[in-house]
Amino acid sequence: MPRPSGRPAPDAAEIESRVLYKDSLILVIDKPPGLPVHQGPGGGPNLEQSFVHLRYGLPRAPALAHRLDRDTSGCLVLGRHPKALAKLGKLFSGGRAEKTYWAVVRGRPPEDAGTIDMPLAKLTPKRGWRMVVSPQGQPAVTDYRLMGTSADGALSWLELSPRTGRTHQIRVHCAEIGCPIVGEPIYGRPETSSPEGAPEPEEVLHLLARAIRLPLYPSREPVEVTAAPPPHMLAALRACGYLG
Repeated sequence: MPRPSGRPAPDAAEIESRVLYKDSLILVIDKPPGLPVHQGPGGGPNLEQSFVHLRYGLPRAPALAHRLDRDTSGCLVLGRHPKALAKLGKLFSGGRAEKTYWAVVRGRPPEDAGTIDMPLAKLTPKRGWRMVVSPQGQPAVTDYRLMGTSADGALSWLELSPRTGRTHQIRVHCAEIGCPIVGEPIYGRPETSSPEGAPEPEEVLHLLARAIRLPLYPSREPVEVTAAPPPHMLAALRACGYLG
């Protein structure tokens, strides 16, 4: 069963403050963590409820051009009308939308840069679905680059560029190379515990959709948009060398 959202949908002022880019075709907003982009089977608050505040004079609200996980923050693209959504759909389905993610992970990857090529399949046991590496799965490829490591070596800051768009792709790929994302509840938990033996407090997922690059207009440079790290990621990023 889907867990309830930990925050309400943004009001008009907040969602408007999260607009990173706007033109006649698209909006790019900075998605907050902890809020699903659309209503799931369990209902509850979702980001789509706030899109009515982003019409900017058009007769209808914008709509999602792609998805981000509930706990992922950062660049989310909306189409402002059906023609724009059709154009965006071709970019995303054709692999022409270039996405860049930042993640804080546990440990250090085997190499400072590399490519993770592991096909993924959806496993649906009775207690809930998850993605698994499987030779029978769909192709899934992620390039990564080490940006920095904490002084004690416990954490690393990775820049990741998925070539494919499988569900939970970055989460699974990071876990499979021995570097689960901090706050990842499904594919990698810390082995440490408190002195009393109780589990560590739940952390927020340290995954940011950092940037997106969209070749929307034939006669112009691609649209490039960047999102700042959310507050919950700053301490860990700075421990790994981030200067922002």
